[in-house]
Amino acid sequence: MGSARDGWPGNTGEGGGLAVDVRPGPEPGVMVVAVTGELDHDTAEPLRTALDDTLAGGARRILVDCSELLFCDSTGLNLLLRARLAAKETGARIELAALRPQVARMLAITGAGAVFHRYASLGEALAEPRQE
Repeated sequence: MGSARDGWPGNTGEGGGLAVDVRPGPEPGVMVVAVTGELDHDTAEPLRTALDDTLAGGARRILVDCSELLFCDSTGLNLLLRARLAAKETGARIELAALRPQVARMLAITGAGAVFHRYASLGEALAEPRQE
């Protein structure tokens, strides 16, 4: 699917941006959405679009690779929670991999971490057997 970088409102190009890369996983129906940078009100649209498009394309399991996600505010959290509900309605699921400590802490403080299946690394997530 490619990448979404720069050019959306609010991206100053000075370290506050977000890049999203979507690629197929190792088996049909699995997609990896890698997020790099800061997820906030001004940068959320590329991730929202990527998750919506991936679900619309028939993905059954979406792994959000957070290994390069430096920051996530309430807008980003809300986006992930809404995407999770949309996925659940279609029988799909959204899972999080490789959370950095500051993002993991935000999920823990808000209680949102309990609703997402989380993995220590993308490799661990990809190695887990597929669940239907």
